[in-house]
Amino acid sequence: MDTKRILVVDDEDKMRRLLELSLKGMGHDVVQAEDGIAALEAFDAAPFDLVLTDLRMPRLDGMGLLRALRERGEDVPVIVLTAYATVETAIEAMKLGATDYIVRPLEIKDMELAVARALAVGTVQRENRFLRSEVDKGWGEFIGDSPKMQALYRLVRQVAPARSNVFIVGETGTGKELVARAVHQESARSGLFVPINCAAIPAELLESELFGHQKGAFTGAVRDRIGKCELADRGTLFLDEITEMPLALQAKLLRVIQEGEVERLGAQHPKKVDLRIVAATNRDPQRAVEDGLLRTDLYFRLNVVRIDVPLLRERTQDIPQLAQHFLEKYANELGRKVPRLNQDALEYLLNYPWPGNVRELQNLMERACVLCTGDTVTREHLPADITQRTAPTTAASTTTLIGESTSLALNPLVEELEKTVIRHALERSGNNKAAAARLLEISERALWYKIKRYGL
Repeated sequence: MDTKRILVVDDEDKMRRLLELSLKGMGHDVVQAEDGIAALEAFDAAPFDLVLTDLRMPRLDGMGLLRALRERGEDVPVIVLTAYATVETAIEAMKLGATDYIVRPLEIKDMELAVARALAVGTVQRENRFLRSEVDKGWGEFIGDSPKMQALYRLVRQVAPARSNVFIVGETGTGKELVARAVHQESARSGLFVPINCAAIPAELLESELFGHQKGAFTGAVRDRIGKCELADRGTLFLDEITEMPLALQAKLLRVIQEGEVERLGAQHPKKVDLRIVAATNRDPQRAVEDGLLRTDLYFRLNVVRIDVPLLRERTQDIPQLAQHFLEKYANELGRKVPRLNQDALEYLLNYPWPGNVRELQNLMERACVLCTGDTVTREHLPADITQRTAPTTAASTTTLIGESTSLALNPLVEELEKTVIRHALERSGNNKAAAARLLEISERALWYKIKRYGL
């Protein structure tokens, strides 16, 4: 059983002791408070998973305690115990968010059932709060029937039922998070899918985001916070751009994997967690290890199963289906009739190399949907860098390259063509050497060699 921290609030010593013995017998940690004021002071010191409170007490009674907790933003489950039950007080307690209302003299078995129910409700409430902030796309955004996508679907379904960690590799915009969500959804894990982008959170905040913290653990920690590792208990933790995580945090993550427990910043004791980790990167992970961006031991722990996500230019036959899917999505959002791509516009999409992959296509279709006032998307609705740079090379353009030279020596002509193509790749990628190398389908080292050789 997962041990919970429970606060017992009652002005009678014997009742507090009886409740403590029963709750400890259930495997929980118990703290006592003699009234509502003492209970609030206990909350200032540490968080609780459940509160059992008497209704009538000096200084601050149970109803006042319940009201104060809600005003402070504490949504901990609360069970009200009272020997003075009325319909009015029961209704008021429930309106203030009490989880249960038990009339004394109480039966221990009834109390234990109420505690189990309240703790379950607390877990569900916590998960629901997280789910409301998450749009679970799941398989819904996976579009494509190309051979590469069919192979991806097969691999996901094969890997998902296992407990093994997964490493997803793919360029920006290929849909690595969708793959991670699919792995989670196709698994039998009952917990949440919890994503975190290691590159989007400042290094000084990432530790708290991952592991959580106790109130007062550092300047600015004004209340307790649950970390993503703890939130993903029994579920899947998705670590996007894992190579951007500081090495010191990688060491702590490795301990979570090895020990199966997480410790909040400022906490005295670790908590057991059952995690499956799916990590992702847009880098070559082995190169990241060589460059000191990823710990070797962590890499081997994460890279149990590797999934490579195909580039959009490697599955161009999926582009018509993807483009129409995004047009439908944004037309519905705008409350417009769904437009169709004409053949001319589609040809430009098919000839474009898509350095930004599916995400770039999605953004482009959103733009087209906004600009298109009729029922057809044409080339006029596409940006200039699509329509001006994707025309196929023809014999005429080759003749232009050769010019009026009487020499048809192959090596100089090939070199001149190579320089022209490299210039175009550098221009299209905004002089980003890594992106240009991907467009040219050569290694970055080879590109640097050619740039130096041709004086580019």
